[in-house]
Amino acid sequence: MKRINLEIKALSPLAIGRQKPGGSVSEAESYIPGSVIRGAIAAVILKWANTSISDGDNFHELFLGENPAIFQNAYSANIKVQSEVRVLPVTALSSKNKPGFKSKPDDPKHNGVFDTLIDHFCAEGFGHLYDPNCPVDGGRVDVFTSFYQIQDKYYSNSASTRLLTRVGINRRRATSEERVLYSLEVLNESQDHQDKPVIYTGGIFAPDDLAESLQVFIDNHQEDLRLGGATSRGLGRVKITAKLPVEIKPRVTNQIKQFNDKLHQRWHEWKNIFGNPIKDLPKNRVYFTLDLQADTILSENWRRTTVISPEMLQELTGVTDSSLELHAAYNSYDYRSGWNSAWGLMKDVELVTNKGSVYLFSTSHEDLWIKALEDLEVKGIGDRTCEGFGQVEVCNEFHNVFRENAK
Repeated sequence: MKRINLEIKALSPLAIGRQKPGGSVSEAESYIPGSVIRGAIAAVILKWANTSISDGDNFHELFLGENPAIFQNAYSANIKVQSEVRVLPVTALSSKNKPGFKSKPDDPKHNGVFDTLIDHFCAEGFGHLYDPNCPVDGGRVDVFTSFYQIQDKYYSNSASTRLLTRVGINRRRATSEERVLYSLEVLNESQDHQDKPVIYTGGIFAPDDLAESLQVFIDNHQEDLRLGGATSRGLGRVKITAKLPVEIKPRVTNQIKQFNDKLHQRWHEWKNIFGNPIKDLPKNRVYFTLDLQADTILSENWRRTTVISPEMLQELTGVTDSSLELHAAYNSYDYRSGWNSAWGLMKDVELVTNKGSVYLFSTSHEDLWIKALEDLEVKGIGDRTCEGFGQVEVCNEFHNVFRENAK
């Protein structure tokens, strides 16, 4: 498969709800889900093709085939920073008083962000608790969640929202209904004049033979797409720029090596301070993490779960490895629903494992896992991966940022 990188500029507010509200206010997502992008592109293709769906056509192969295109979520990005947007792992901490990445080494407003996964692992191995404080002021720290980019330094990205209040309409008289008000929370338009102009960046993994034609179609209909709800009221206008398809470059081997080098280095530092551990770090085992870059729908034995067990991972990848072991799981859960425009019905409410969740594994047979993990980074893990769920990264580089080097 090839990757088509997308840049989405919001020309009007985007009403992308988390779920249908029980009250009078609809909450908005902080990003553009892959399912929304997928539905919008499919609708435009059908509109312009004006043909029925058959088993042999490109539409069926892209959206309904055995190996469909994978539409990833689009996250807010600073267009001046030329790097991929990632999700911080939940093991990342920052000061409660001055949270955030440092804009410079002596930044007075932010005390930096650091990761705790490797130190937690080492502390457990040496029989100690690990309860870090802020490296700058010694104060309390808390989980720091954010989208981020790297270019010489770390940049934290977030999308701004606002509430739009509307009057209910009496459908019989076509006039405003008394005492009926509702509010939509929307993602704001992209602002070009700001110091940090924000767009949304994502990607599509498409089959090799269809990637170029899909890119050309999107490029020819940049402003025909509408994302989210309330499009009849002027919301959802976007301009989508699709870059030329590129080959996917495997990077798992290098990521695992860097992670293991840091883990062994940190283990020896703990040993120099605290003496011998409870048990030595095995020399014949390789450690790797699975970092969820999107909400993920997991199931095991037909039941929803939030933990990726060794047995589940082997089943999902088709790898048989009795040495595979799960050492730690840092995760949380939420619920997601949605609207199926094709059927005109609500989607099922799904239990999802939140993006940023981290799972630490080890194995004695690294060679069995390299290709399988490379495939996971492309195809994702769990259910409905073609809609943006289940994006995963192996050994996120932020795990190598320790407390004394908070960024």
